[in-house]
Amino acid sequence: MIVLQQMIVLFIIMMIGFWAFKKDIIDSVTSKKLSSIVVNIANPAMILSGVIGDTSQIQGKDLMITITASIVLYLVLLVIGTILPKFLHIPKKSEGTYSVMTVFSNIGFIGFPIISAVYGSGALLYASIFLIPYNILIYTYGIQMMKQGEKETFHWKKVINIGVIFCIISIFIFITNITLPTWIENIISTLSNLTAPLSMMVIGASFATMNVKELFYDGKLLLFSFVKLLLLPIIGTLIAKQFINNFALCGVIMIMLSTPVGSMTAMLAQEYNGDYGLASRGVAITTLLSVITIPIVSAIVMNG
Repeated sequence: MIVLQQMIVLFIIMMIGFWAFKKDIIDSVTSKKLSSIVVNIANPAMILSGVIGDTSQIQGKDLMITITASIVLYLVLLVIGTILPKFLHIPKKSEGTYSVMTVFSNIGFIGFPIISAVYGSGALLYASIFLIPYNILIYTYGIQMMKQGEKETFHWKKVINIGVIFCIISIFIFITNITLPTWIENIISTLSNLTAPLSMMVIGASFATMNVKELFYDGKLLLFSFVKLLLLPIIGTLIAKQFINNFALCGVIMIMLSTPVGSMTAMLAQEYNGDYGLASRGVAITTLLSVITIPIVSAIVMNG
């Protein structure tokens, strides 16, 4: 019920962004700047908020389990990302885009706000661990898939971005048990609260430039959405619960798997000659459907 309420809140804020774009309150330039604020200020602050204040519910053993779970999760997703496009009989030119959409979800804009609201800021430490392999893979595997096998030089500068840096800082603060001054904690908390409303308004504004009705005419994309948003998170979380005896961590894994296609996939497709139209539609339709599917997945796998 809490997940459903949170998704309704996020959806309403998304629609406010849609309305604001239609009314010229937000334009494409404003939307891009808001996105930059989320990526470079609000979301890093949200990552830090998971390790400030009371973190007594987090144990070192759970941290190691989380690291192991994140590695296993992405290894499995890489395998599925290779198999699923062939199973769906996707044209060769779009296989790489489908592979990237399978592996990379919107864990920053949507995943983190939901985790914070449903499982508390302490669970964000678990979630931040998943961001490290995510960023490494998206700038290696993700680019290679979009380029359809063409060679791309690996650059550490692309991997060590602000998100990963703040994940590492968060882990360091947790391990060393550093206590920050109250006024700094207040700044971090205030900035982190910007993440959900701003990110949802940006996503809503992006829908104003699309023909939403046309999204539902692509049968293969709908089938892919069913697999990504329902099948994978349900099966994946049920398996995780057999090995992990931590409700919050299982919840984080569930959200990691059930969030929609990450907006970064469309950016990579545009830059590296992938199927940009497909990637954009994938982001849009899975984001819309996730408002319904995330509560469904949560009700099935987290209440048992």
